[in-house]
Amino acid sequence: MPEHNAAAARFILHGLDESLATQILNAASQPGRTFYAAATAPECLALAELTQADVVFCKAEPAEYRVLLEDLKRRGLRLPVVVVSRIPEVSEWLDAIEAGAVDYCAAPFERRHMSWLIQSALLASAWPHPA
Repeated sequence: MPEHNAAAARFILHGLDESLATQILNAASQPGRTFYAAATAPECLALAELTQADVVFCKAEPAEYRVLLEDLKRRGLRLPVVVVSRIPEVSEWLDAIEAGAVDYCAAPFERRHMSWLIQSALLASAWPHPA
């Protein structure tokens, strides 16, 4: 199982508008971490393989995150996906988790919460996944 270093983690921000991306960067940035932006699922997958990303933050659009999660599974990539929303919705959270996301979060993002979220996502990627 791969071991992840949260201090040097690589993140992909998939489909997030500039405001949400900036909020995540402000809450999660620290020396050693790298962030990439991807507009489409194919671009996100290519970046994930190229950069060996550790976590994807994906916009809370079911059509987007479902395609991404299905493509990751089909390729055998164990990359944790955190679905990001502007407004927390219980039904949206349940849909994201049932689709295979490791977590769901809503703005505003606090540094402490983001740190916990990243640690939790990195741990989730190390656990065995059902086939």
